[in-house]
Amino acid sequence: MSRGRLHEASKLWALVCQAGERRVGLVKFDIRDRHCELVTLEAFTQGRGIGSALLAAVVANATRRGCRRVWLIISNDNLQALRFYQRRGMRLAALHRGAIDEARRIKNEIPPIGKHDTPIHDELELELHLDRPSLLIALASLH
Repeated sequence: MSRGRLHEASKLWALVCQAGERRVGLVKFDIRDRHCELVTLEAFTQGRGIGSALLAAVVANATRRGCRRVWLIISNDNLQALRFYQRRGMRLAALHRGAIDEARRIKNEIPPIGKHDTPIHDELELELHLDRPSLLIALASLH
């Protein structure tokens, strides 16, 4: 869920990162109205540039499709993701107070306590504007 919308994973765009025959990462995204929402990004092994490569592939794909921005939602407890995306040029765009409390009413498996014993209540929205070449160059240099 993001911004109150439940995503159906089978209907999202997906890119897979492979090392030989082995899958090492996966990203799913949704393109609507010239905006690309990054829904999930998973690097099965961290610290090898897999996440950076997948993010760069989404940015390239969104750019080819005429998108103006790539954006995503993380929960307020996910400091690792916040660091990851900011280091790759993404900026905080919005704080959606109580959004996860609302989502929990629809999807009750969302835990009330997250990483580092942090209560989960809010969504943080990050974005990368695709009309800013300096950010794209910084992103490309990180993978």
